[in-house]
Amino acid sequence: MAARGAPSCHLRLEWVYGYRGHQCRNNLYYTAAEEIVYFAAGVGVVYSPREHRQKFYRGHSDDIISLALHPERILVATGQVGKEPYICVWDSYTVQTISILKDVHTHGIACLAFDLEGQRLVSVGLDSKNAVCVWDWKRGKMLSMAPGHTDRIFDVSWDLHQPNKLVSCGVKHIKFWSLCGNALTPKRGVFGKTGDLQTILCLACARDEVTYSGALNGDIYVWKGINLIRTIQGAHTAGIFSMNACEEGFATGGRDGCIRLWDLTFKPITVIDLRETEQGYKGLSVRSVCWRGDHILVGTQDSEIFEIVVHERSKPFLIMQGHCEGELWALAIHPTKPLAVTGSDDRSVRIWSLVDHALIARCNMEEPIRCAAVNVDGIHLALGMKDGSFTVLRVRDMTEVVHIKDRKEAIHELKYSPDGTYLAVGCNDSSVDIYGVAQRYKKFGECVGSLSFITHMDWSSDSRYLQTNDGNGKRLFYRMPGGKEVTNKEEIKGVHWASWTCVSGLEVNGIWPKYSDINDINSVDGNYIGQVLVTADDYGIVKLFRYPCLRKGAKFKKYIGHSAHVTNVRWSHDYQWVISIGGADHSVFQWKFIPERKLKDALHIAPQESLADSNSDESDSDLSDVPELDSEIEQETQLTYRRQVYKEDLPQLKEQYKEKQKSGTSKRRERAPGNSIRLHFVHGYRGYDCRSNLFYTQIGEIVYHVAAVGVIYNRQQNTQRFYLGHDDDILCLAMHPLKDYVATGQVGRDPSVHIWDTETIKPLSILKGCHQYGVCAVDFSADGKRLASVGIDDSHTIVLWDWKKGEKLSVTRGSKDKIFVVKMNPYVPDKLITAGIKHMKFWRRAGGGLIGRKGYIGTLGKSETMMCAVYGWTEEMAFSGTSTGDVCIWRDVFLVKTVKAHDGPVFSMHALEKGFVTGGKDGIVALWDDSFERCLKTYAIKRAALAPGSKDNPSLRAISLGHGHILVGTKNGEILEVDKSGPITLLVQGHMEGEVWGLATHPYLPICATVSDDKTLRIWDLSPSHCMLAVRKLKKGGRCCCFSPDGKALAVGLSDGGFLMANADTLEDLVSFHHRKDIISDIRFSPGSGKYLAVASHDSFIDIYNVMSSKRVGICKGATSYITHIDWDIRGKLLQVNTGAKEQLFFEAPRGKRQTIPSVEVEKIDWASCTSVLGLCCEGIWPVIGEVTDVTASCLTSNKMILATGDDLGFVKLFRYPAKGKFGKFKKYVAHSTHVTNVRWTYDDSMLVTLGGADMSLMVWTNEMEGYREKRTCDSEESDTDSEEDGGYDSDVTRENEITYTIRALSTNIRPMFGIKPHLQQKEPSIDERQGVVRPPVSRAPPQPEKLQTNNVGKKKRPIEDLVLELAFGYRGRDCRNNAHYLNDGDDIIYHTASIGILHNVATGTQSFYQEHNDDILCLTVNQHPKFINIVATGQVGDSADMSATAPSIHIWDAMNKQTLSILRCSHSKGVCSVSFSATGKLLLSVGLDAEHTVTIWRWQEGTKIASRAGHNQRIFVAEFRPDSDSQFVSVGVKHVKFWTLAGRALLSKKGLLSTLEDARMQTMLAVAFGANNLTFTGTISGDVCVWKAHMLCRIVARAHNGPVFAMYTTLRDGLIVTGGKERPSKEGGAVKLWDQELRRCRAFRLETGQATDCVRSVCRGKGKILVGTRNAEIIEVGEKNAACNILVNSHVDGPIWGLATHPSRDFFLSAAEDGTVRLWDIADKKMLNKVNLGHAARTVCYSPEGDMVAIGMKNGEFIILLVTSLKIWGKKRDRRCTIHDIRFSPDSRFLAVGSSENAVDFYDLSLGPTLNRISYCKDIPSFVIQMDFSADSRHIQVSTGCYKRHVYEVPSGRHLTEQAAIDRITWATWTSILGDEVVGIWSRHAEKADVNCACVSHSGISLVTGDDFGMVKLFDFPCPEKFAKHKRFVGHSPHVTNIRFTSGDRHVVSAGGDDCRWVTFSAQEQTVCTSS
Repeated sequence: MAARGAPSCHLRLEWVYGYRGHQCRNNLYYTAAEEIVYFAAGVGVVYSPREHRQKFYRGHSDDIISLALHPERILVATGQVGKEPYICVWDSYTVQTISILKDVHTHGIACLAFDLEGQRLVSVGLDSKNAVCVWDWKRGKMLSMAPGHTDRIFDVSWDLHQPNKLVSCGVKHIKFWSLCGNALTPKRGVFGKTGDLQTILCLACARDEVTYSGALNGDIYVWKGINLIRTIQGAHTAGIFSMNACEEGFATGGRDGCIRLWDLTFKPITVIDLRETEQGYKGLSVRSVCWRGDHILVGTQDSEIFEIVVHERSKPFLIMQGHCEGELWALAIHPTKPLAVTGSDDRSVRIWSLVDHALIARCNMEEPIRCAAVNVDGIHLALGMKDGSFTVLRVRDMTEVVHIKDRKEAIHELKYSPDGTYLAVGCNDSSVDIYGVAQRYKKFGECVGSLSFITHMDWSSDSRYLQTNDGNGKRLFYRMPGGKEVTNKEEIKGVHWASWTCVSGLEVNGIWPKYSDINDINSVDGNYIGQVLVTADDYGIVKLFRYPCLRKGAKFKKYIGHSAHVTNVRWSHDYQWVISIGGADHSVFQWKFIPERKLKDALHIAPQESLADSNSDESDSDLSDVPELDSEIEQETQLTYRRQVYKEDLPQLKEQYKEKQKSGTSKRRERAPGNSIRLHFVHGYRGYDCRSNLFYTQIGEIVYHVAAVGVIYNRQQNTQRFYLGHDDDILCLAMHPLKDYVATGQVGRDPSVHIWDTETIKPLSILKGCHQYGVCAVDFSADGKRLASVGIDDSHTIVLWDWKKGEKLSVTRGSKDKIFVVKMNPYVPDKLITAGIKHMKFWRRAGGGLIGRKGYIGTLGKSETMMCAVYGWTEEMAFSGTSTGDVCIWRDVFLVKTVKAHDGPVFSMHALEKGFVTGGKDGIVALWDDSFERCLKTYAIKRAALAPGSKDNPSLRAISLGHGHILVGTKNGEILEVDKSGPITLLVQGHMEGEVWGLATHPYLPICATVSDDKTLRIWDLSPSHCMLAVRKLKKGGRCCCFSPDGKALAVGLSDGGFLMANADTLEDLVSFHHRKDIISDIRFSPGSGKYLAVASHDSFIDIYNVMSSKRVGICKGATSYITHIDWDIRGKLLQVNTGAKEQLFFEAPRGKRQTIPSVEVEKIDWASCTSVLGLCCEGIWPVIGEVTDVTASCLTSNKMILATGDDLGFVKLFRYPAKGKFGKFKKYVAHSTHVTNVRWTYDDSMLVTLGGADMSLMVWTNEMEGYREKRTCDSEESDTDSEEDGGYDSDVTRENEITYTIRALSTNIRPMFGIKPHLQQKEPSIDERQGVVRPPVSRAPPQPEKLQTNNVGKKKRPIEDLVLELAFGYRGRDCRNNAHYLNDGDDIIYHTASIGILHNVATGTQSFYQEHNDDILCLTVNQHPKFINIVATGQVGDSADMSATAPSIHIWDAMNKQTLSILRCSHSKGVCSVSFSATGKLLLSVGLDAEHTVTIWRWQEGTKIASRAGHNQRIFVAEFRPDSDSQFVSVGVKHVKFWTLAGRALLSKKGLLSTLEDARMQTMLAVAFGANNLTFTGTISGDVCVWKAHMLCRIVARAHNGPVFAMYTTLRDGLIVTGGKERPSKEGGAVKLWDQELRRCRAFRLETGQATDCVRSVCRGKGKILVGTRNAEIIEVGEKNAACNILVNSHVDGPIWGLATHPSRDFFLSAAEDGTVRLWDIADKKMLNKVNLGHAARTVCYSPEGDMVAIGMKNGEFIILLVTSLKIWGKKRDRRCTIHDIRFSPDSRFLAVGSSENAVDFYDLSLGPTLNRISYCKDIPSFVIQMDFSADSRHIQVSTGCYKRHVYEVPSGRHLTEQAAIDRITWATWTSILGDEVVGIWSRHAEKADVNCACVSHSGISLVTGDDFGMVKLFDFPCPEKFAKHKRFVGHSPHVTNIRFTSGDRHVVSAGGDDCRWVTFSAQEQTVCTSS
């Protein structure tokens, strides 16, 4: 029988015939070495035309579809398809991977491009959003990503002349991108009228923002900026697929088969038509061009590559050919010559020379070809066709011999018999026909046994038999030539087959994996001489097996390169080569066969470097020839670290349960206890499943881990210090080379690695987000900067980190089996090794990935399980310890030799200065010289050195040298120190493997006893010596133990149902019993004299024994489930029992009679011990998530004050006793990993002892009384459910908390309009059209009157060209904070309103604007660092966090020149509500409005996100960095204050602790400020200010303000603090106060605003001045010396501003808003002149024509007329109950028209005086009135209504005018209507939900401005009767612009915002030089 291993021969890829021209473009280039780079299938090819040689890049795992060349033309980037596609950057010289970019795209990578420097790479995905992604490819890091387009993108390019600009194009679009920060922002190219909107296929960038692009119709489109400026028509006659720029100009290639060369300005140079050349053919289509000097490379759709020399353009040279469209299935080998024949669905048959690597003949057939065969003499070639026919050609000249069609379905296989007489033809209709060759292919027979299509056939050597395979996997035999089926197996037995190409049969069983019934192997071919078999399958893999291979799942070597299915594979005639063909990739691969004897010389070809190994490891039958796994290793591989509930899941679970229990009790719960506990000592060390986790620190302390605790043990003082940052089992530990930092990895759903300092025990960095379930190995690099970690997910992911930054550098899949160790190369930081089960791999970093090579064992041995590994004294040397006790020595990746080192596995090894040390399961420590030649010394760790009861020679798991000692850790949880001279000291002990449950504390000594499943009973000293006093072996494991009241005896319950009593001093047996079968779960002596012993078992009985007489005296029956806890009462008469079914039962001793006691009485009974977890007194200890976790143990202090509990999640908690009411408050401590099995207080309550079940550790905690408490940070977290007490109430806070921000893109209409929008209404024909009158173009009739009366008749009319933002009145104060700041020493202030940032000069009142935001700004902050002067960050609202342009973003910009420095698109869905810069100014903190209120930290200059974490489940209002820190910040919000630290990439938070102050409760916190010495001040909703030291509340400044403290500001230069709150102004109080550094004294300032209450939202302090922003949208400057107030900015407070009126002759305007005020503004002086309070919401306002009167319409239906001079009321009237929408004076000042929402317009005659009697009104208006305009002669009025209809009425009669002709003749005095044919063009395509709200035509009558619900102001020409008219857009408002007006003389446009309560003034610029303002 053949050996079971993989064959020892090898295949090497020698040539690839083919080029991918289909579905790809721009994929063919010259490299710097004048080689040609392209790709075929999954292989990158570098072809040298000079040497006719190919090199291959094989780092991809699927089809390559895109390629880009680095500007230096050596490196190549390629992108592939696949579920998780990646990009490889590789070197075209060495074909080695440089970098791998992955984990971002899905489906595939459609295009790639390098930027000009070659530093960055852009990629476009094939996913539904066609994501565009920018990479820093050297670091493998993604810089930015954005959705590209809704449709396919075909090309992308960097603008080579402007940094940070890109262009992409595709289906019906071209986009121009700019990269800023992490934001890619696109602008769509505007096709305009210059060209048709169509698909753009390729592009090239030129200088001066010019872009050339090739379109689908063959035109070239030329772009300048984002506008199409010209087209070059008919550059090609069909689509332009490729465009290539070089020094001389541009080359384009298209579907018309032409190449055109253009100069640098795109003037044509020449054209080359490939169809006309000698190699050309009709239908040639160019997919790729590359122009270098006088050479042009051309790739075609049909997989050809041409090279054209420009001066001999008629003779293109054909470099490469291949098959094209359809699938490639046919392959035949010439029997005597090195030729291969292929035939494909492209209907061509081709003959290739395997020696010359060239195509030598080609012939086109009529039908697609599916199979081929060459006769034995090499003369005839038979081809099977898809239509069921077959053709025979002569090989010599490809002439036809015969064509026969006997079948209708495809011919899939044909074969000539070995003697050349017959041809067997297998068809898809499941028959085989036999034809005679010499008889001109006459049919001789037919084989019809199959039920499915024929797949493979083989002849016997004597041509008498044929075997077939069919689609069902059946193997049948036929007698030839008749075709009779052979059913007798005996007849077939001795037959020798001429060839073996069948996939089923005994000889090829091994090619199928075990337990698989799939038929995915397409082809096999046997090489009898070399005894190898080659197979081809559907996964693109070619495999080499031994032949014959009889057992399923044989080993193999595998080779990748083909992408999808490999359809056929054959040996060449002399077995020198293997030919394989790919179905979909059309390519033919030629592999060189390297037999075993040559391999020795050819070591260089060993491990092919690729992501998938070519040396197989897939085979299943591995284990058959591998030695038995060592029992320990086997145990370890079976451990699972999965948890039902991970700690990370607890917050969500709590939320879910809270929802369910909303209705539950809301009884005021007890406070958490005042006492706290502190971890004091831990017994135990985790050795049973970890290795090399024990080290000396710099100063000789010992660091190791147990449970979830990192332990630093000082052996001189016998004390321990603890790192408690982990919340679950630590699995691995590594030491920094400087021996001061430690890295530990833990179990978790998203497990973390913590790097912490052994001195301060503070975390320096926390790494998460890359592993699952747990981290099992870590290692530092030699320079200490990097860290490698390995996870325990299914693919054992390996990650390389820059740990200080917390950045993941590279990641890759490690192995299917467990990896035990990772080691970084000390000499080359980019290399590492991993070792594990049957696994030794050598990795090197490539960008974001790692490339692995398997250790090459050769003939030296078998692949073994490696338990440990180290590097030697050069970068090539590595050593690994195996599970059989050998040490393997490796050079590079080759195994050089093995040395026997131990009996049994080698678990630990370390490199020393001059040698190595190893330790193994045999308990021996061995020291070796530096080449493992000889063993210098051994130390045997013998039993005598350890406590009795440990195994003979313990298995060693960790060894470390230092300080003259060898430190050894054993599997049994001991740590020993071996002196170099021999003596051994025991330092740490713990229980061995198995759960620990039994725990008892001594009645009057500080000792305790434990008993465990490891069958030992141990006594521990809890006093300072901290050692194990005694140990005794038991026959069985134990589950419980108990001391007698006098401390003399110790009772132990065993797990087999027996129990024993031992002498507590000597541990010798006193007496033992065995009455039960199941585990004894609890055992208790009765109090007092200890007369009785109660023994509870899992079979639900409790036996009571008399201790003196040793007899059983009673049995307690009645429990329905196993017993968990028992307690005696103080008299020894009553037992309290808990069972697994959560019953609480009572029994009387000693007989065991069951009692029922009402719960009220239970409380009164005095219990001797209290370990019960059920009952009223313990109700509160069950957590909110009680269904998921059990409370396993509890214990009450002897003073009955504090109840300690342990639960399944590893928490130790303290409650006040009794814990009544659900969900009591507690303090909780994490140190144990999973379930805490037992907790006990010592006799004097000074310590608490806890036991961890699975972590086998005994932890001792000291109890710290309430009074005794230095401020220690180890205090616990607060309780589960946050306090129910409300955090206080204030209307402003509630409103801010509940506000929902609409984003502009989704805004809907602000008015309740209905009906059909104007641009969708059918136009009615005019009278002329109806009557068929054709008017002559020049009419004799009088000219039609003007549409609009114009007032500047003298001037030449010029349309207004542009609007420039000049003034914005308004400030967002009602729901934002701390958003007004001083800049430039108080000369300027910066604030925001709507979507613009405003820089306001205090002295002149001039404003400048930052207008890059596309939606409302919610927060603003200024960078305080002198390096970043005047740098501002603003955050805006947005919708989902998909990184598109509408996502929320933060802009960082320069306030003076308004340059955007960085844009951060963030995942805060809904919006960003707070931003803050760090002390150095380099980091930015942001908080989101999403449900989690995410907190994120950015490095804003690079645009990288450093860390992000859910902040709180309720609103966070503000988060600010400490002014002196880059890592610490504080967030405040609804009932929340948190103190955060940034460690690496992780955010650690601590809740503020109130417990130190009596009766302090958590309120809603609104603002934060900072003081020296780690003080923090937070302002609350009640007006108090809390003062925190670290995270503990240390005092409260009561009533700092009478109302909520909304704003606080820390002055950096002198530390003074400003607070702002909500107060009524009074003598002593003020809404702004200035405090000293510690908030002891203050000075109050009053704001003289005249409001009833002042509500301050923002404070900032400059030199001697305080800047205050109020809720009333005022910004006020207060002088510190004289307290004088100066109002800088004011605006309306609330509600939309609807009313707007401009003065007829001056630059004044009026505004009216729902805050009940009308305000008068002066544009020239940039300020508010006056304000009238009306007491009701105002809705509309209008000036009289002379400007002497003002009419105001109110929301309650009243209207008022004021005199302008005195502001006295001239008259008022209320005839309507509903809102007045518009009010108008007639041009002759006689009438007043009042339009209301009662669908009416009322007319009043003003000449009758102020009585204001209505004279008439307009009837039958269909809906509410929006706008009204009078005609110039005051005789008509036009009314726009809420149903999109415009009506005209006569004045004053109110008669409806319907005749269109009459209407057309009216000249209007003003035009503010949004309806009417003249303004149809203002309605946009996107107005489904949103409306145009207002319009105004200029006084000149030729320009029109509109405002809409999207917040846009648009400028049109008037009239605009065409739909979707051209316009310019201006942004700045939030959603909803409610009103807009031109001022007199058309100098300004004033627009009013709905939501944002402010006006914007634009100055209007005319076409000529601006003469305005």
